[in-house]
Parts: sequence; C-alpha cells; structure tokens
Amino acid sequence: MLFRTSSPTSFTKLILPRLLKFTSYFTPISSSPTHFYSTSPNTHLINHIITSFQQNNHTQHLLNHPRISNLKPHEVEPILLGLRSNPTLAVRFFEWCENHLGFHHHNLESFCGLVYLLLEKRMFDHARKVFDKMTERVGDFDCFDAFYAVIRNYSSNATTVYSFLIDNYCRIGKVDQAVEVFFRMAKTGISISPYALMRLLNSLVDLKKIGVITDVYSEISNDKNLCSNAYGYVMGGFFNKGEASLAFEFHRAIIERRLVPNVVTCNKIMKGLCNDRCLNIAHDFLSLIIEVGPRPTVVTFSTLIKAYCHESKLEEAFQLYDQMLVIGIVPDLVVYSILVDGLFRTGKLEEGRQVILVALDKGIVLDVVILSSMIDAYVKNGNLENGFEVYKKMLKGGIKPSIVTYGILVNGLCLNGWVREASGIFGQVLKQGLELSVLFYSSLIDGMCKSGNLRYGFRLYDELVTFGYTPDATVYSVLINGLTKHGMIRDAVRFFYQSLNSDLKPGIIAYNTLIDGFCKLKRMKDAVKLYSKMGMYNLKPDVATYTILIKAIIESGRLLEALILFFRALKSGFSLDRATYCALMHGFCNENNVNIGLWILDLMTRNRVEPDIDIYNVLLNGFFKSGQGGKAVNLFKHVQNYGPEPDIVTYNTMISGYCSLKMLEEAVQLYKAVKKPNAITYTILIDAYCKEGKLDDAMWIFSRMLKSGLEPNVVTYSGLIDGHFKMLKMETALELHETMLRNDVSPNIVSCSVLIDGLCKRGLMEKASVVFRGGLEQNLLPDVITYAIMIHGYCKVGRLGDATSLYRRMRNEGIVPDRLLERIVEEYGLADAVKI
Repeated sequence: MLFRTSSPTSFTKLILPRLLKFTSYFTPISSSPTHFYSTSPNTHLINHIITSFQQNNHTQHLLNHPRISNLKPHEVEPILLGLRSNPTLAVRFFEWCENHLGFHHHNLESFCGLVYLLLEKRMFDHARKVFDKMTERVGDFDCFDAFYAVIRNYSSNATTVYSFLIDNYCRIGKVDQAVEVFFRMAKTGISISPYALMRLLNSLVDLKKIGVITDVYSEISNDKNLCSNAYGYVMGGFFNKGEASLAFEFHRAIIERRLVPNVVTCNKIMKGLCNDRCLNIAHDFLSLIIEVGPRPTVVTFSTLIKAYCHESKLEEAFQLYDQMLVIGIVPDLVVYSILVDGLFRTGKLEEGRQVILVALDKGIVLDVVILSSMIDAYVKNGNLENGFEVYKKMLKGGIKPSIVTYGILVNGLCLNGWVREASGIFGQVLKQGLELSVLFYSSLIDGMCKSGNLRYGFRLYDELVTFGYTPDATVYSVLINGLTKHGMIRDAVRFFYQSLNSDLKPGIIAYNTLIDGFCKLKRMKDAVKLYSKMGMYNLKPDVATYTILIKAIIESGRLLEALILFFRALKSGFSLDRATYCALMHGFCNENNVNIGLWILDLMTRNRVEPDIDIYNVLLNGFFKSGQGGKAVNLFKHVQNYGPEPDIVTYNTMISGYCSLKMLEEAVQLYKAVKKPNAITYTILIDAYCKEGKLDDAMWIFSRMLKSGLEPNVVTYSGLIDGHFKMLKMETALELHETMLRNDVSPNIVSCSVLIDGLCKRGLMEKASVVFRGGLEQNLLPDVITYAIMIHGYCKVGRLGDATSLYRRMRNEGIVPDRLLERIVEEYGLADAVKI
C-alpha cells in the first residue's frame, strides 16, 4: 500500500481526505470530566460502579444491583475515566464487564480510553496487551481519529499516544499503518518521541524501504538533533545488518534532497565503523562523503587513519594522509601524532622520526606534551639517541622542555643503568641556570629509586642538602617508599631515625609514610609499635597517622580495635576528617551493622564534621544490603531535601536497591532524574529488566546507553546475554556475545559461565565445550560454578563419561565441589565414578 511509491506526494494524497475529516474534531470542549455522562439516564449507576470498584466491593454487590443490566457499552468509557487514578481498577472493571455483563464487543472508544489510562501511568506492558486485544477484535480502523477522541476527552499528551501507536504497529508488523500515523502526526504538527521514531526507522530498515525512510527523514529535517540521531540510526542499522550498499544509497538519497547531514554525525559513524573494525566499509564511506558531501574534516580522516595505525595498516594510513593533501585538507598536530605513534608501535622508529621532521618542516608546532611523549616512545624502545635528538629539536624550535621532559630523559638513562649520564643531565640543567625546585629533585630521586638505584637516589638527596635546599616531606617519603617497596624496611627505619638525630627533621609526614609502609606490607604489629614510640622522638600523631592506622586495621577485619583507636584520636582532641569516619562506617556497614554506622553519623555531626555524599552513599548501600530498603528510601529523601547533593554513586545505589526490591518503576523514574547516567547506571537497569524477562525494555535501555556514547562493559553484555538465553532467544544472545568481542570487551569468567549455561540448557554441549576451552586459553580460570554448569549439562544429555572426566579434572585443580554440584553427582549416580 504505502510502500508502492517513495514520493511524499503520494502520502499527501492518501492522507489529505482523512485530515479534512480529522479537523472536524477540533471543537471547544468542556474542561469538566463529567461531560461524558452528565445527561445519561444511568448517571447514578455509573457513579455507583466507580465507587464500588474503588472500595473493592463489586463482585456480588454490583451483580445484585437492580439496574446493572441497563449498563450500555458506550457507558464504559466514563467509568474508565472515573477510575483514572488507578488504572489497575480500570482493567479489572473492563474484564468484569466481559465476564459478568457479556460485553464481548467493547466499543473502540473504550479500548482507546483504557490504553491511555495505562500509558498515563507508564504501564506499558498492560497497554500493549489491551492494544493487541483491540486490534484483534476491532480489526482495521482509523486509529488516528479514534485516539484523537481520547486526547480530547482525557486532555492527554498527543505525542505519547501516537508514539505508542507507531511503536505497537511496528511491533505487530503493521508498518504501513505506523507510517500513515507518522505522516498524519507530521501534517498536524504533533511531534513523535525519539524512541517511536527509532522503532519506525528500525522496521523500515528491516524492510529495506529506502524511499519511505527518506520521506520520513525529510519530515523531521527541521529538528536538527532528531534528524542527526535518525541519520545515525538508519546508517548504523544498515551497517549492522551487513547492508552497507543500502546505507550508502540512503546517504545519496538525502543528499539529492539537499538534506546534507552534519559532518560531526558522519564522523561519529566513521568512529563506530572503526571501533567495529569495519575498515573497508569505513573507507568506502569516506569515499562517498568525499564524492557527494558533506565535506570531510581533518577529524574524519584522523579517525580512519588512527584505526589503520591501530591495525598496523600503515600503508593505508599514509594513503589517506596523501589524499588529505590532494583535496586540500591540511593535516594537524593530531594526524602527525597518530602516524608517529603508529610507526613507533610497529618498531619503525626511523620512519617516525622522519614524520616528525616533516611536521616541523610544514610549520606544525609540536607542543611540549606531544614531543615529550615521542621522547618517551624512543626511551621505552631503548633508543635514547633518537630521544635526545627530538629533545634537541625541541630546543631548536624554541620549545622549552618541562620538568616532565627532563624526568623522561633521566628515567630512561636510569632504566638503562646510565646513572652517571642522568646525573650529567641534572648538572647540565644546573649550568644553564634553570631554576630548579625541591619538586625536581624529588622527581629525580623517585626515578632513581624506582629503577632500583637507591644508592644514587640517596646521593641526590645528599646533593640536595649540599646545594642548600631543605628537603621537604615529599623527598623523605620518596626515599622511604623506595626502600620499603624494595623490601628494605629496616633501612627505611634506620634512615628515618638518622634523620631525626640530624639537623634535618623529616617530621610527621615521613613518619606516617613509614607507618604506611608497614601497613602495606601487612606488618600491623610493627606499624602499631612504631606508632607507640612516636612520643620518644617528640612527635605526635596527627589526623593522617590515625587515618592510616584505622583504615589498615579495618581492612584486616578488626573493627573493634579500629573503633578503640578512633575514640583515642577523638579523646586526644583531633578532629578526624570525613575519610576516617567514612572508612569506619564502611567497615561496619559491610558487616550488616548499619546501626553503628548511623551512630557514627550522629557522632560525626555532633563533632561538627559535615558529612559529605560519600558518607550517605555508604549508609544507603548498608541499608539495602541488610534488607532495610524502607530506611534507605527515607534516607535518600532526606538527602534530596536537605543535602548534600546526590552524586552518580548515590543514584546508582538507589537504582540498584530499587531493582533488588523489584521496584522497577521507581528505579526508572530515578534514572530519568539523573543528569548524566554512567555505564553502571545503564548496566543496573539492563540487568534488572533481563531478570524480569522484559527484554524489550532492557534493549531500549541498552540503545539509550549506546546513543549516550558510553561503552558497555562485560557486565552489561553478560546481563543481556543471560536474559536472552533465559527467554530462549539464543540467536540474539550469541549475536550479543559476538558484538561484545567485536567491541574489544574482554570476557571474564562470569560472562563465559553465562554463555556456557545458556548453551547447556539448550543441549548444545559441543558449543559449550568450545566456549569452555576458549576461556581456558584466555587464562580465565573456571570456578566451581562453571564446572557445575558443564557437568550438569553433560549429565542432562547422557554424556556421563564426559561429566565424570570433567569432575576429576576439577578436583585435580584443587577446586572443591559445592552442595549443588554434590547433588548433581548424586542425582545422576556418579558418586562412585568420581571418587579420587
């Protein structure tokens, strides 16, 4: 019908008569909801029915009403309006009419009214079911006009209603009707929701209807943001389906209509293709926009050049570089940096050096950061000579080396054992009269210590003192860290005590560094002993001392000892900072002792330490973890009303908590309030929807995540894959796994277990075995859960020998079976066979 032509004129001819009919509805209406039935002879009965359902007193009570048989189908809609505040009651009444009054042919207005009530409360699943029943019973109908009556009578949002129609027509495969609704919306000035538009475009992409897609695109061309998203969605849809030629055809079609897409959007598509390693398609896309527009920018080229360099396809990268010059696009600093990095990564240091020289000859001003990175690349490749050549070029070009530049050179020399040369650089800097600071000395000393040259680090320390500089806490800390990291804790203590006996006092910061060194080595007794001796050297612990010790004691699980030290600090008159309170609170909340956490919060406020959002985040998580969701909600409301301002961790904690309580509506509402959700936010919702079997909603959240530019992680994909497997959508689950791998998201043992579990439940043991072996090859060590999944899978398909062999292998690797696995072994009679 609609797809016989791609001309927009055909849609106008088709829709115009209905539009003329539609305008007759635009008449003034009463704002009172009673205008539906104020003149009905059954007004009293209607009000009585509404009251009965609201009071849950309808089953027999209404059936015995003397006038109940007088209720007519057209009087159902005003009753629905009366139950508007509780759509669940409206659905119950609707079904009650069918079951008890024989209303098997509800009129169209009643169906439409019920759909809207459900939409108003975001009960989308129920609304879809009513829509399906409506289309089944009513058949083909003028949905646009029918739903306009709903919009008029219920004062509803036209965009919401018609976007729902488009979405569901596409869902049931009636794309013609969806397209018709879209164009009638466009002609009457009703906007479409982005989600419904993408659903419509997705259906049209599936049908490969380029002409109709172009017509739709033309209608939204005034909305630049929507247009940009639609262009990216269509192009991405065709690319994902392996229909690159159709994507290019669509691009040409909109160019012919002078609807030139934004080059920024094209650059995003280019980046997506490069991220998916579709470099041939990306190259063809670049050729297309060079031919027909929009004019590519240096970013367009640099994106593909970077992808070629990442794949070590340097010849193709330099061909693009040459093409830039031909069409008049001047390579910038980024392009040269990408090319140089690509050459360096493949060991072509000389070629990289030549590119640097070309860039300099062309007047490209290489900044100190880029040049220092280039020096670093040479140093890491053991080519100090070229590193110093770049350094000389910096000086010749008038670029003043930074402390980072000198640090790289000195570090390279130290790593190669050329300590004297490193000291020579230091001396040369002094001869040039450059103003050096203690910070430079500490950087040089740190480099020496990290390279294992502690002796020269201490020699620099001596020179530092000789030249009249006063070592600061950083210098002492660097030296003590260097000693402790190399296991020379006794030397660290000796150096510290020697410093105490000299005129140069290291002070409390260095002492704290030494205590921290003991803590990091898990030598808590020595750390506490050192703390107890502070008074002998006229040193008093400060806030940092107590914080270091309290955190270390908490990490060792000794909460009571940490609490005692905490009180000792308070008794000594210290105002401990938020970090200390937070660490203590976190320790107790992790042990499900939120009451002590609340007590610490109260103590904190009484001590006039203003709690920050991190404190409340710990408490919120503690409440949910201990099963006190109600208290978490109350605390969150307190934070919203009185501060501090919630951060993304707060929102993610609450959303996760709502999901754990199966309060998805509240979770989604809170998600919409987040200004800038992160990957964790989306992953939480996706996992929750998948666990509820609501895959459409999960995929919608997933699409929102991708559109926001966030990269899904292995947890995101694992949740989606598991959800699709549980709903027996194996092909989609496997496609998601392949997408994860294409996007360079490395699997972990959890994602492998999810995939193996899905395959085992379908009896596909060969594929499950391939995934299992692949995990082993990637050094993903299977745990008892993974083994249990595989063993159970083998048992269910009758391969008891394989199950026994795998069980023995598990035991040989030192993995102890859990109760679930023991029950599996017992259930299939393998107890004797698996004895080792």
